[in-house]
Amino acid sequence: MKEFQLIEHFFAKQAQSRRDVELGIGDDCALVTPALNKSIAISCDTLVENVHFYPDIPPKALGYKSLAVNLSDLASMGAEPAWMTLALTLPEVDEQWLTSYSAGLFEAAEYYNIALVGGDTTLGPRSITITVNGQVQAGTGLTRSGARIGDWIYVTGTLGDSALGLDLIRGNRASSPEDADFLINRHYYPTPRVLAGQALRTLASSAIDLSDGLLSDIQHLLKQSGIGATIDVDLLPLSASLKNSVTEEEALSYALTGGEDYELLFSVPEAQKGALEIALANTGVSFAQIGQISTGDKLKLLRDGQPYTPINIGFEHFS
Repeated sequence: MKEFQLIEHFFAKQAQSRRDVELGIGDDCALVTPALNKSIAISCDTLVENVHFYPDIPPKALGYKSLAVNLSDLASMGAEPAWMTLALTLPEVDEQWLTSYSAGLFEAAEYYNIALVGGDTTLGPRSITITVNGQVQAGTGLTRSGARIGDWIYVTGTLGDSALGLDLIRGNRASSPEDADFLINRHYYPTPRVLAGQALRTLASSAIDLSDGLLSDIQHLLKQSGIGATIDVDLLPLSASLKNSVTEEEALSYALTGGEDYELLFSVPEAQKGALEIALANTGVSFAQIGQISTGDKLKLLRDGQPYTPINIGFEHFS
C-alpha cells in the first residue's frame, strides 16, 4: 500500500465531519472557518515509541490515547475541540496495526467532535505527532498565570492511577484482576476533562493539565502566576484500586509524582467556590480541594499538619 492509499483507506474515509471545515484531507492545506468572536487554542504533542509508549501497547489504545493527551491541553484552557492534524511515522505499512490504531483515534475524535483535516505520513521509527485546534470565547481562555493569593487549589478525578497502571503492565507491580483492569485502563484510555474545562472558564483563575505528575506540573502554574502554594497530601483524591494495590505511602507517591493522569489542576477564588460545586456537578466529574495559593514562590507539602517529603520526583524530558 502506497502513502496516499494508506491515507485514503485508514484516515480520510473515517474522518469526523464538521460544518466549519471548508476543505479537509487531500489538498495542500486544510481550510476551516472559526466561529465569530472565538480565539483559536492550538496544542501539539509527539509520542515516540520506547519514550512515550512501548511497542506492545495495543494499537487501538495508542490511537485513542494519542488524541486524548492533546485534548487534555485544550481542556486545561476551557477550549472546545474543533480540528486536528496527524503526522504519522511508521517503520512499515502494517495494515492490521493501522486498522486498530485508526479505530482508536476516531473513537476519541467522534466522541469529542474533532475533525481530522490533514497531516503527513513518512517512513521511519514509529512516532505520532498530533496538533489539535480548539475554540474558546475571546478573552475567556484559562491560563497558568492567573492564580492569586488565597485561591483554593483543586484537582479533578483521582491521581496516580495511570502510573501504577503502567507499572502493572510492565510487571513491576501486582494487583487483583479487577483493580488491575481499572488501573491499566486509566493508563491506556485517559479521559480528557473537556467539559469540566469549559465549565471552569468563568470560575477558575488558572488551570493546567496533569501530564508529568502533580509535583512537576503545579510548579509550572506557580512559576507563571508568580506565587507559592500549600498542598495537604491527606486531601489528594485516591481511587479504591490504587489504595487496594499499594501501601498508603506508595499511594501518595504515585499521586504526587506519577504522570499521565491527564486530570485538571486549577485554582478558584473564595467567591467562586459555591458556583464551582454547581458547575462541575453538571459535568459528572469528581473533584477535590487539595490546598491553597500562598505568598512567596515555594510549594509546601503538609501531612498531618507537618512538612512532608515525597519519595520520588515527577517526570521531565531530557533530565
